[in-house]
Amino acid sequence: MSEVWSVWFLIGAALVFWMQAGFAMVEAGFTRAKNTGNIIMKNLMDFCIGTVVFIVIGFSLLMGEDLFGFIGKPGFDLFTAYEGFDFSGFVFNLVFCATTATIVSGAMAERTKFLSYCIYSGVISALIYPIEAHWIWGGGWLAQIGFHDFAGSCAIHMVGGISALIGAKILGPRIGKFTKDASGKVTKVNAFPGHSIALGALGVFILWLGWYGFNGAAATSVAQLGSIFLTTTVAPAVATVVCMIFTWLKYGKPDVSMCLNASLAGLVAITAPCDVTDCFGAVVIGAVAGLLVVFGVWLLDNVLHIDDPVGAVAVHCMNGIWGTLAVGLFATDAAPGYAIANASGDTLVGLFYGGGFELLGLQLLGFATVAAWTVVTITITFLIIKAVVGLRVSQEEELVGLDATEHGLPSAYAGFAMLPDSIAADGEPEPLGDTPASEAVPVRKVTVSDGTEPKFTKIQIVCKEAKLESLKNAMIGIGITGMTVSHVLGCGIQKGKPEYYRGVALETSLLPKVQVDIVVSKVPVRAVIETAKRVLYTGHIGDGKIFVYDVENVVKVRTGEEGYDALQDVE
Repeated sequence: MSEVWSVWFLIGAALVFWMQAGFAMVEAGFTRAKNTGNIIMKNLMDFCIGTVVFIVIGFSLLMGEDLFGFIGKPGFDLFTAYEGFDFSGFVFNLVFCATTATIVSGAMAERTKFLSYCIYSGVISALIYPIEAHWIWGGGWLAQIGFHDFAGSCAIHMVGGISALIGAKILGPRIGKFTKDASGKVTKVNAFPGHSIALGALGVFILWLGWYGFNGAAATSVAQLGSIFLTTTVAPAVATVVCMIFTWLKYGKPDVSMCLNASLAGLVAITAPCDVTDCFGAVVIGAVAGLLVVFGVWLLDNVLHIDDPVGAVAVHCMNGIWGTLAVGLFATDAAPGYAIANASGDTLVGLFYGGGFELLGLQLLGFATVAAWTVVTITITFLIIKAVVGLRVSQEEELVGLDATEHGLPSAYAGFAMLPDSIAADGEPEPLGDTPASEAVPVRKVTVSDGTEPKFTKIQIVCKEAKLESLKNAMIGIGITGMTVSHVLGCGIQKGKPEYYRGVALETSLLPKVQVDIVVSKVPVRAVIETAKRVLYTGHIGDGKIFVYDVENVVKVRTGEEGYDALQDVE
């Protein structure tokens, strides 16, 4: 049976490694497309750099022979005593270590130098995480007094979240995130919508799957594993429902990206108590997490004025703290395999289950000391990096995007670029038809019944792409037989129903639109305008614009017809 659990331990490690893909997708989806390649590269190097430094020093500091309850004894058993080495323990602790470093990436996204990122990621994996994790899991002083963090609300998520908070503060906000007055006071928070909610959602589902390994890999019985899976499912589900209801009530619509963050917040919060709480505890922990993540995003934007593009601080720092303290409130000896005890060996349970304040006090002590360690060490790290190589890219590099400036990658979505027209060597458009111009149908001039030349009007409609099909059908319904559709980017200042992204009102910015060009002669211009208004109106910002122009002439290329005849459906 022990071999079965050993195999499950390694499967759990593989699931935690797969979470790197989830973090990459969440961060990429919640940020702008021009930085996607940079984000993928950072999440890749988190693990690769982390592996190198974990081999050299990190693992021994974490799991080596305890020295004074503070650190593990440095050593190179991986090279000198390989036959008896704990291979499984190394891999398992490595993937957890990489998770801590990757949390920081999201809060500092879109404006951090890649070199600087590599340096501080290495420092976190080599020193900051292994030492505090030794206190909790390596036989250090917190483990000895009864502090409990089963899978890392404190050791991983809070540490990563605090590092993210300090890094984002020192780094400063993205250009344009906050509007300031002449005195430097922030007067407005501007939303930067992520370029792909679909990628972000995929990342959340990957992370949720990986979390069953994250929380469950260290289980020692089927009953304990089942209980851990239950709490790991209930808490994020409740957090997401609570967040959906709250944002629906507050902003008028359920916020998609905030609900995705809430799922992760519930997972973070249940990570420490997943093995020692019951279903009721998981429900309450998840409900608080669902509200706390919304509060955290609001707090950073509107009070602290710290720019966190993906909500890493709200998810990992705040809910890491909450999960750590929740052990002292909801731990119950009804959970399978319960084993929390103080230094004297007395069993401890949570405050809400009749255990008094002792366990809660231990959890508060653990939170405070690990937080203090993290604040001091990561601040020193960031300040040294800032002084030596700099933390932030230049303004020009940030505006262009880190894909191009940091990695020489024109676009992470190059396959979606529009191909240029065929151009001849002399720079003139190259004819693509088979019929020589000399054999084309000659141009002829037409007049209407009263002898005057017909009047032509071009109507240009700019609207949301989602409305294109309805607009097209409506135009056909009033006799429009031809139109040209182009994909464009547009912006403007309108007074409509406000839209929100992560609780921040959206400002007008360059957004994908479609431009529909119609030239009419027989169909009344007013009929086209009124039909378009009827189809496109929603009352929201960005319903569109209609422009009307006089047209001097119209020529049909294939037949050579001009004017009125060129607009008729004679094809």
